Amino acid sequence: MEKPLVWLLNIMALLVWFAVAGVLGVYFEQFWMSLALAAFVLIIKFYWDLYWLNNWLWHSKKLSPTITHGVWGQIYKGIYDVQIKNRVKRKQLSEIIGTFKAGSEALPDAALVVNSKHEIMWCNRLARIELGISWPEKQGVKVVDAIPQTEFVELIKSKRFEFPLEIQSPANAQKILEVRIVPFVDSNLMLLIRDVTRLSQIEKMRKDFVANVSHELRTPLTVINGYLEMLPDAAQLPPLMMNKAIAEMRTQSIRMQTLIEELLQLSRIEASNERAFDKLVNVPQLLWQIQTEAQALNRDKQHKLFFDIAPQLCVYGIESELRSAFSNLIFNAIHYTSDQGVIEVRWQLSKDCARFSVKDNGDGIAAKDINRLTERFYRVDKARSRKTGGSGLGLSIVKHVLTHHNSNLKISSALGVGSDFSCEFSAELTFMTNKPM
Repeated sequence: MEKPLVWLLNIMALLVWFAVAGVLGVYFEQFWMSLALAAFVLIIKFYWDLYWLNNWLWHSKKLSPTITHGVWGQIYKGIYDVQIKNRVKRKQLSEIIGTFKAGSEALPDAALVVNSKHEIMWCNRLARIELGISWPEKQGVKVVDAIPQTEFVELIKSKRFEFPLEIQSPANAQKILEVRIVPFVDSNLMLLIRDVTRLSQIEKMRKDFVANVSHELRTPLTVINGYLEMLPDAAQLPPLMMNKAIAEMRTQSIRMQTLIEELLQLSRIEASNERAFDKLVNVPQLLWQIQTEAQALNRDKQHKLFFDIAPQLCVYGIESELRSAFSNLIFNAIHYTSDQGVIEVRWQLSKDCARFSVKDNGDGIAAKDINRLTERFYRVDKARSRKTGGSGLGLSIVKHVLTHHNSNLKISSALGVGSDFSCEFSAELTFMTNKPM
């Protein structure tokens, strides 16, 4: 029914109501009393309808209104139509926000939205990982508290955002981040943050590669060349000396091959631009494979190997890199622990973080050497490293893999007691499956 017609009928009904009241008042000789009583009844009905309207708006769980007619029916219908429109708008807005969030999570850069008071309003997952921001706990926190580097604080104060700024990552001291700030509506700021560590390391990596290769290959090449010089006189050499020469050349060539392969592997890790936060790695399955290899490697040493692996604990990362890091730590323990030692490998959840550790009861490492263990070609005992075939690159590879995954290698050791190598992956990278993988 059209709104004007409803109002016309309502006015006519009021006139008829008061007309009947007036006629009854004249009949009973109580005209004004009858009109007052009629008005009072209308007021009671008005407040009764108002009560039910309020009850529907604030207390009823039903979206559809109570069936009613007349003007109140139009009021109910009007409110209902507005609610439906608002619900559609909210749904559309929710879909837009969902699309925006999905798009922002797909960005190759970390992104933060900061209000005019420089408080963090929102950030994507990559920002939580690269900056170590716990969400939503850090919502409303000043951005200079989340990124406390002096250069960044000065940039925010200066409000000169024409050029990007390079800073050290608050979550990982080994990473260099490029921060670009874009002002937008109402003095809000969008921070786009990119990991540029690889770019700054490329030149250094090339120089180190050349220097290290020339240094480390010189010794085996010298040995091989020395024996090759003897070959023209091979007929006069005793068979034992010839056998020793051939065995030594084979050993040195294998050492060079291993060295080159590990250098190339280290270079690939350093130069990799693969994102470490996209793919889920089945770490339990990976460690079970390494366990089989470790048992084969352990046949001569006869160590007691214990693997304690949480079957549901996975992490986001790069499988090939994690395999290299974990196997290096486990195989090192086998190589450098005295025969019939004890080696414990653990993969467990610790305070929402995935933790990997390799503990042995070997000779241990002096405190003065611990901080240098991850340097390329650094060896605590060079003679022993040559005997075990160590290249001096294993822990350097581990360090770079963990840096790529926003983690650090922790080393605890004491001479004559043993060593414990461990690392943790942040809660953002940790994932617990519903069932063992």
